[in-house]
Amino acid sequence: MGQKVNPIGFRLGVIRTWDSIWVSKKNFATWLHEDVRLRRYIRDNLSRAGISRVQIERAGDKVKINVHTARPGIVIGKKGAGVESLKKDLQKLVKGEVFLNIREVRKAEVDAQLVAENVAQQLVSRIAFRRAMKKAVSTAMKFGAKGIRIACSGRLGGAELARREWYREGRVPLHTLRAEIDFGVATARTTYGAIGVKTWIFKGEVLDRNRRNVQ
Repeated sequence: MGQKVNPIGFRLGVIRTWDSIWVSKKNFATWLHEDVRLRRYIRDNLSRAGISRVQIERAGDKVKINVHTARPGIVIGKKGAGVESLKKDLQKLVKGEVFLNIREVRKAEVDAQLVAENVAQQLVSRIAFRRAMKKAVSTAMKFGAKGIRIACSGRLGGAELARREWYREGRVPLHTLRAEIDFGVATARTTYGAIGVKTWIFKGEVLDRNRRNVQ
């Protein structure tokens, strides 16, 4: 059996920090469930906004939520009405005071989560899986990725037997800790079953200690 490690979890504390930035022994379980609820609500209600990451920071009773999105206009809405309504809804899910920040993802083409979701969306729209994967690979390389690997598994093309197919271009050094590798997972709910999509994008090596995203 192959031993698979999540590339993001593997690099935590080395070149990448956690998506939930807080420490608590007494409120650990409560805050953990609140974080799960917040993330689930944001992803379910803003599925069209291209949500890449949801970072949650806590300090006492204050909950700061950073939503990284490819389409900030959809989240913000007319004159900021979307942000206000979202903030009110999120406030009901937590006990503390909520502060909401919307951050734009500049290059959605080299964001692993958004690439995986885009391919999954195309599979639901009945676009050929090979075509969708090859297009995602070529687009990512064009926008400056050093390497990309994308894998689809399930009943590809409606076949009787489930299988796994993948494409890679450039370098994807999974064992190199200083290599900045973005990882994303999405599920395509097609008429003939669920198809899983995984994406690994290599963005270069982090050699400067000041650039490392570690608290």
